[in-house]
Amino acid sequence: MNSKQGFGGHWTAEKLEILRKYLGAYSRIMNRQHFHFAYIDAFAGTGYYKKSTDDSIQLSLLPITEKESNFLEGSARIALQVEPEFEKYIFIEKDEERFRELEKLKIEFPEKKDKIILVNEEANAYLKGLCKKSWEKHRAVMFLDPFGMQIKWETLEMIAKTKAIDLWFLFPLGQAVNRLLRRDGSIIEANRKRLNEIFGTEDWFDRFYETCFEKDLLGEQVRIRKNADFETISSYFVERLETIFEKVVKSPRPLLNSKDVPLFLFCFAAGNKKGAPKAVKIAEDILRIP
Repeated sequence: MNSKQGFGGHWTAEKLEILRKYLGAYSRIMNRQHFHFAYIDAFAGTGYYKKSTDDSIQLSLLPITEKESNFLEGSARIALQVEPEFEKYIFIEKDEERFRELEKLKIEFPEKKDKIILVNEEANAYLKGLCKKSWEKHRAVMFLDPFGMQIKWETLEMIAKTKAIDLWFLFPLGQAVNRLLRRDGSIIEANRKRLNEIFGTEDWFDRFYETCFEKDLLGEQVRIRKNADFETISSYFVERLETIFEKVVKSPRPLLNSKDVPLFLFCFAAGNKKGAPKAVKIAEDILRIP
């Protein structure tokens, strides 16, 4: 049990319930279509997530029954339980220990073992190859749930270019991006590079900062000041998604911590021109549910 993914709170349950509802709607529609369709989970973890607790007791010290109750089904197991089922399930996990946990899915779901593809690779590298394949007769829902800023913009571009994938992406709004945006604009080169990679451009700086002229004892000084809040960053990222995907949800769901501070932005984008309006409408309806 100690190897199970130890990261999550009420917002984790929230995002997984949204995903569950969308996968159910998607599979019902696709089972009436002529396409081959798959579920792709690029950071599949162990298939479980650990409920956060209000104290610091280590789960390893708890009785086994209580320990089990603190682990709930993650995205991989949720997808495997959706009916009607998908034709294929692709679970990607770079971490060796978590990957070994994922291998147990074929034992737990023997009737679907031939449909489960397990990939022990870095997500960006694997998705690059996967997206280059022919998608003319294929469709998919992809779930990107990185622990931080691992997903690069070039990966999102390749996903969009398939014109066949509905994407759910957990954008690290407050968990990573906002933390790197220092108030005085003095962002170290390594962090600038990370921000460039996730936004796919350097234009974010002009959007998030302004030049001010302030007077002090030395006279008039030029200052750089951050003018971006969570809403500004969210709007900017949605705009960026709109440059590559056919249609996106304009008001994605912010996922909050216990202090109501945004940690992530749960975004949805559709790549197929014909299917995008309906896909986005379904996602919007689900996201509006409290």
